[in-house]
Amino acid sequence: MVNALFAVAFLLCGPDALQSSSASFATQPFYRAFFFSVDTFATIGYGNIIPVGVAANTLVTIEALINIVGVALATGVVFARFSRPSARIVYSRNAIVAPYRDKTALEFRIANARSSQLIEVQIQVILTKLEHVDGTTVRKFYDLSLERQRVVFFALSWTVVHPIDPNSPMWGLTRKDLADSEAELLVLLIGTDETLSQTVHSRSSYKADEIVWGAKFANMFMRTEAEGIIGMNMSRIHDIELVYSG
Repeated sequence: MVNALFAVAFLLCGPDALQSSSASFATQPFYRAFFFSVDTFATIGYGNIIPVGVAANTLVTIEALINIVGVALATGVVFARFSRPSARIVYSRNAIVAPYRDKTALEFRIANARSSQLIEVQIQVILTKLEHVDGTTVRKFYDLSLERQRVVFFALSWTVVHPIDPNSPMWGLTRKDLADSEAELLVLLIGTDETLSQTVHSRSSYKADEIVWGAKFANMFMRTEAEGIIGMNMSRIHDIELVYSG
């Protein structure tokens, strides 16, 4: 499209704006202008067609500048797109409300799907729900305190735990309360890619109907008897076991 536009511009400069040392495209001025634009834009410069006059050479100058800027921008965009690391974090399909020590806790499980490790990983969980304040329905946000909010390195999996105690925004809430208030858990993970030393982000969320009450996560770790190597079965990250009906 750019070459076609410049071809039209060269034609508007007059029939003598582009001259050829050969008889190529003698009866096809548009094609001569178009392929001259291609040669100019790609900095090929065969020399068989030359611009004549101030107008034609001005167009050549403008097209050359557009090419330089365009290539620089395209290179920067491609480099930024493909060199930027991404956090391939797998989130459990459901969050759970599970027995935890002498109380209950909100939990979900995440795993690192990359072959490299993430370091200095931090996670933040926010509970958002509708509340009635002075006769008006507003959506409020509550930061949930976690048993562990940061790990030095994230190699395998991590069960994120929010103890539901009297200080928790979820204290006293039931499954129906969360559903009626259109509650949702917002999850933000930030870490550093160990290979490129760049910060990566990952986010997810759980709606009220994606929280299973009275359950626990199934064991996903495995150990080889011969070599004693610990690994994990990624296909079991979503598996839960019911403990009681809640």
